[in-house]
Amino acid sequence: MATVIIAPIAALLIQLAISRSREYGADEGAAQLTGMPLSLASALKKLEGYSKRIPSHVEPSTAHLFIVNPLKGDALFKLFSTHPPIQERVKRLEKMAEGPRIIY
Repeated sequence: MATVIIAPIAALLIQLAISRSREYGADEGAAQLTGMPLSLASALKKLEGYSKRIPSHVEPSTAHLFIVNPLKGDALFKLFSTHPPIQERVKRLEKMAEGPRIIY
């Protein structure tokens, strides 16, 4: 009985973790493609700032389509978020800028 309840929740958490890792991968790919990770980090910061100033009424079913998570919540909600925190994405891009530049 416990497996019937826990298995779908575990599957959902794994699916959301994969979605967040794809966001990080997209950031890394864009930084490598453009060669400008700091510009991308700056754009993410601006998008986050705009999302805080301009309220939007978003259905949870469409939140995954946004670049910046339009839904705000507590720590439990963040566990079920499809978006990684902007601060973590910016930190990773800044770390990429410190390393060797790879241009394709």
